[in-house]
Formats: sequence, structure tokens, C-alpha cells
Amino acid sequence: MEFKNFQELIDSVQKSQSKKRVAVAAAHDEHTLEAVFKAYEDKLVEPVLVGDKNKIIQILNNLNVEFDHESIISVENDIQAAEKTVELINEKKADFIMKGKLQTADLLKAVVNKEKGIRTERIMSHLAILEVPSYHKLIAVTDGGMVLYPTLEEKKQILENAVDIFIAMGYQCPKVAVLTAVETVNPKMQETLDGDTLKKMNQSGEIKNCIVEGPISADLTFNKESAKIKGFESPVTGEADILLVPNIATGNIMSKILLELAGATMAGIVLGAKVPIVLTSRGATTQEKYLSLVLSASTVK
Repeated sequence: MEFKNFQELIDSVQKSQSKKRVAVAAAHDEHTLEAVFKAYEDKLVEPVLVGDKNKIIQILNNLNVEFDHESIISVENDIQAAEKTVELINEKKADFIMKGKLQTADLLKAVVNKEKGIRTERIMSHLAILEVPSYHKLIAVTDGGMVLYPTLEEKKQILENAVDIFIAMGYQCPKVAVLTAVETVNPKMQETLDGDTLKKMNQSGEIKNCIVEGPISADLTFNKESAKIKGFESPVTGEADILLVPNIATGNIMSKILLELAGATMAGIVLGAKVPIVLTSRGATTQEKYLSLVLSASTVK
């Protein structure tokens, strides 16, 4: 299975037997609630709202949304909101988390708490999935939001986080491009060494459930004709599902250029905890928040 666009992903989630419950931390935010209740109306999620109850009710009234006010979980501050949403996950009263009107650091502090958190042994990484008009299917960029300069081991875990999500979405064997400036190994360019090693890890079976190509340049990743001219043969060329970038700057800049100049739309989630976390930036549109909810719901079983 592959998804050509977000609408196909939405359709897939709507066909699911049960709607996933999203715990919204500090839910007193208009754009967040707008996205949540669009997803609710589209039969994609069931909201569990945590935050300033009075403000939440006021926003719901402004949005003309009918919702059981008694089910809203009232807390005194953002710290409590973050802790309560994590608690809901541990108690299996919610399936994933969404960040509302609170600092990212406050939410992540509750997530990684050693005693009460939902951290796993895997590194936490950001995954952006984009629908780009000029590409024939959805494509992921990772990591453009969490890990600044990942080591080889961290890149392996970031890659595995992304692959796990694609498998959960229904993909059989996602294709991964380990992006660098060139497609040959250069000892002076660490990312090319890492790309070569990750490919060998995949070939030996250490990295499973995917096909890894690396190092590979962006033109060869997307342009089969360029690859043919250069004599570069790979099943990933022209068919990549996941782009593993060398550092946060590359991933962040690439995603934003696609959004601003190529007419792309994006969904973004944080991986590596027990459940996905919808953690969009303060400048994210309602549409991006909505699509991020769709993405999370599609990966939770």
C-alpha cells in the first residue's frame, strides 16, 4: 500500500473500525480546537480536552461546536495539562497526544519523565510528511525538528522511527533515501560515510522492513533520467518514501521551501515515545494541525 495524497490517508482512517482518542494538552487554543473538531466531525478522532475549562468552553462556543462540557478535564496550569495528558496515555484513556497552547519544553518534560512518562529506549525524532504536487505520492522528511546533529546510531534510530510509522500506515517495505550532496563516499563528508553504513546495515538485516539507499543526492533520488545518465541503479530512485537528512537545518529548510515555493502541504509528528505526539509549531495552520491528527490516527492500532 502507498498513499498518493492526504485524501487517501483520510479515507483510510475513516474506514477504521474505531476512532482514535487524542488527548489535547492545554486545549484552550482556537486553531488547535478548530483542527481537532474538524477531525472529530470527519469521524477521524475522539477528543479528550485538558486545560483551562472556561477558556475551552468559550472557544467552543465561538466555533459553534457542541461538546459535552462535563467531559473537559480542568487543570490549573500548563505543567498539569502536560502531566495529565501523559497520565491519560498510561491509563489507556487516550491513544495519542496533541500539543495545544503550551511550551513544547513543558510537554516534552512530562513525556520523558523517568517515573511517569512515556519515553522508550528509542530516540525522539520529528517526521514531516508532505504532499508535493510534483511528486506522485506522499513523502517524509526526517529529522527536521528534534535532533540537531545526529550521530550514526541516532540516524539509525531516526530511520527506524520513520519506517515503523510507515509500516503502521500499511506500507509493506518503504524506500529510504539517505540524502547527501553527492552519491559517492567521501571520507571528508561524514554524512556520506553514514549513508554507506546505513545501507550496509539494511543489506545485512540490522535495519529491517525497508530498502535503504545511501549516500544519494537529491537529483538522483527524484530523477530517474539523471540516475540513468550517471549509471546509478537503485529501486529508491524516483520512488523514495522517506528522506533521511543529515541534520536538523537540512530537514527544516527543505520542508519549508517545499511548503512556501512548491505548493506542498504538510503533517508533522514526533516519534520515539510510546505514542505519536502532534507537536506543530506556533505558526502552523489549522490545516497542518488537522493533517497531523490524521497522520497520528493512521498509525495508532
